[in-house]
Amino acid sequence: MALSTQPYKGARDFYPEDKRLQKYMFNTIRRTVEKFGYEEYDAPVLEPVELYLAKTGEEIVNEQTYAFEDRGGRKVALRPEMTPTVSRLVAAKRQELAYPLRLFNIGGRWRYERPQRGRYREFYQADVDIFGIEGVAAEHEIIQVADHMLRAFGATREMYTIRLNSRKLMDYVLHDFLGCNEVQAQSIAKLIDRIHKIEHAEFLVQADALFSPSQRDAGAVGKLLHVLNAKKPELLPDEVRSQVSFKEILNVMQLLQASGVTNLRFDPTIVRGFDYYTGIVFEVFDTDTENNRSMFGGGRYDGLVGLFGVEPVPTVGFAMGDVTLANFLESHELIPELQPEVDVYAIFVGNVWDQAQKVVELMRSEGLNVACDLTDRKLDKQIKTADKKGIHYVVIIGQKEIDDGRFVLKHLGTGAEERHSAARIASIVKDYRAKHLPHSISPTDDDLDIEEV
Repeated sequence: MALSTQPYKGARDFYPEDKRLQKYMFNTIRRTVEKFGYEEYDAPVLEPVELYLAKTGEEIVNEQTYAFEDRGGRKVALRPEMTPTVSRLVAAKRQELAYPLRLFNIGGRWRYERPQRGRYREFYQADVDIFGIEGVAAEHEIIQVADHMLRAFGATREMYTIRLNSRKLMDYVLHDFLGCNEVQAQSIAKLIDRIHKIEHAEFLVQADALFSPSQRDAGAVGKLLHVLNAKKPELLPDEVRSQVSFKEILNVMQLLQASGVTNLRFDPTIVRGFDYYTGIVFEVFDTDTENNRSMFGGGRYDGLVGLFGVEPVPTVGFAMGDVTLANFLESHELIPELQPEVDVYAIFVGNVWDQAQKVVELMRSEGLNVACDLTDRKLDKQIKTADKKGIHYVVIIGQKEIDDGRFVLKHLGTGAEERHSAARIASIVKDYRAKHLPHSISPTDDDLDIEEV
């Protein structure tokens, strides 16, 4: 029986055209965060399972984690997210690192869940975190970074909204305002996190079941809905608005608006699913009606570093996945025409291979990516190969061209042919590349290589 050509369910093959888009996205992200002073790090794709059991959440660990026992009897997992890992890295050098510490990572993640639009079992994600800032300046900066990231792709602020809330505020609502115990509070927070994924009637049934008879008699469901339906901060109950955590939300919104980030919205239904969030949380939503969903989010998590036996470090961060980003760019027609990495396809006429090597190397030394046709096929077939690959230029090298030092440069889009020296050809092609190739995937960039997981 023949082997299947299909990839593992929920994972993807990346042909060159697919990888081209991924490189464009990753390099745009990389440039944006580095402008804010963030430094890149990496870590093993395998981690001990207990790293995620500590704070990630039971759903992620029990239902979505690729966990197994290695040959040494250790229980390990393919990382489903990066936050516990970066917390481990910071804890390992807690006293040696300089704060504020700004870190980012772009790499692979694995979650065992049902593949659907915007979700795969294997996906790539950019994680951006700032360590060591207790005040809301950290939230202000990290949301600025997220906003700049989308703007770097050409998005306008009408294309997305940034919704903010506070887990600290919601803890007050659940424990003090509604009188929930710890188990109830956790269950209701998980339910709120799914509020937009289930019918309203079903939400009411489940919420009602989580409250005790005395809480229901006191109108707990109605009070909860009062909070969740407050689309503007001033619509919250007075006792909720009196909380310091509520004032923190207003402060962050004011700072962001002063920075030009105007597409903000207070949303008390934003709680984020992970158990480690401790303060302000946010999510970025696509406004396109065909893709109106949360794309990515993050928030403050001050307790994770302390789980490793060191002094806690205040932290704010977010993560953006490649699939939801690609869907966003596609829905808003923001994906540029991505050119192949090959600038010139070299075709040899006659027995000139040895002599042509100096010409090819000269063009490469001038900054061109040159692919050579190594077949003895007819000229038209070699040109068809270059055209099929999407390469815009071919250079034809025969004995006559070598003798006079001028080579045929053919543009496959227009059919125009010119004769130039190798140096002049390099200049023409580089000018064309500068005009047509998105800066973030320029093959002359030093940061083009992306380390895979």
